[in-house]
Amino acid sequence: MKTYLKTIGVAAAGLWAGMAATSALAADEVTLQLKWVTQAQFAGYYVAEDMGFYDEEGLDVTIKPGGPDIAPPQVIAGGGADVMIDWMPAALSSREKGLPLVNIAQPFKSSGMMLTCLKDTGITSPEDFRGKTLGVWFFGNEYPFLSWMSHLGIPTTGGDDGVTVLKQGFNVDPLLQRQAACISTMTYNEYGQVLDAGISPDDLIVFKYEDQGVATLEDGLYVLEDRLDDPAFVDKMVRFVRASMKGWKWAEENPEEAAMIVLDNDATGAQTEAHQVRMMREVAKLTAGSNGALDPADFERTVESLLAGGSDPVITKHPGEGAWTHMITDQALN
Repeated sequence: MKTYLKTIGVAAAGLWAGMAATSALAADEVTLQLKWVTQAQFAGYYVAEDMGFYDEEGLDVTIKPGGPDIAPPQVIAGGGADVMIDWMPAALSSREKGLPLVNIAQPFKSSGMMLTCLKDTGITSPEDFRGKTLGVWFFGNEYPFLSWMSHLGIPTTGGDDGVTVLKQGFNVDPLLQRQAACISTMTYNEYGQVLDAGISPDDLIVFKYEDQGVATLEDGLYVLEDRLDDPAFVDKMVRFVRASMKGWKWAEENPEEAAMIVLDNDATGAQTEAHQVRMMREVAKLTAGSNGALDPADFERTVESLLAGGSDPVITKHPGEGAWTHMITDQALN
C-alpha cells in the first residue's frame, strides 16, 4: 500500500512539474485590431509575427484586419482587442465622448494624408476649393479635413463660398468619374491607384496635409486607460511594443521582403505585389524618424489643429496628459 501511494505521489509530482513547465512556456496572448485591411500600412506587425519577434518576447499575437464596417474603438470597447491602431483625431474624439483611449506608442512620425485634385478644374491653391466638390473619407477619417477647412475659413456646407463634401468610399472612383474635383488620398495607397488608372502626375495637383501645417498623427497604438493599472498588462504591452518596433525597423530596411510578408498574410488575395512594394516604400518614409515613442510636440500640434475647428471643432477642450503615456515606450525602448 505504501509503495502504491509513493508511486502515485511521484506520478502526481511529475504531472504537476510538467503542467508548471507548460504554463511557464505558454505565450501571453495579445489581440491587435488594425485600422484597415491587411496591407503594408501595417507591415511592422506582420513582420514581427513572421520573423519571430513576438515569439522572442513570449507573446502569441492575433492580428485582426479592419475594414469599412469595422470601427477599432468599438472593437476595443467591446473587449475584442487589447490594443488597436487608429489616427489620433479619431482617438481623441472617442476619448472626449467617453471612451478612455490612451496612446502608448506612435510608430508613424509623419502624415501621409493628401487631397489630390485634377488640374483642369482650375484649382491651384486651397482657396480655389471654394465652390468645388471634394471627396472625403468618414468613419473618423474626416476629422483632419474638417479641421483644415476650419483653418481656411471655408464652410463645408456647399455653396459658392464653401465646399460640397462627397462622402468618399475607399477608392478613387470619384476623381476618375469626375464626381469630385479632389479626393482624399494617402501617399502610400490611393495616389498610386490614381496613377495606375492612367492619370499623369502632370495632370494632378496635390496638397499634403503636412505641407499645409494641419497634419495630425496617424496610426498610433491605443489601449483602454484602466488596463494600464494592471502590471501584467503593462508588461505585455512593453514586450508587444518592443517587438513591433523591431518589426517596423526591419520593414523600413527591407521593403520588398516586408511587402511579401504582408502578401503572405492577406487571406483575401486582393493585394498585388507591385502595389504592396510601392506602399511599403512610401510607408517607410512615414515611420522613419520614430523609435515608437510619441513626441509630445507632435501631440500638441495635433491637438492645436483639432481645437481650431471653428464652430464645430473635432474636440472642444485639451484632452490633457492622460491621453498619452511614455510608460510603455520608456521600458520597451531602453
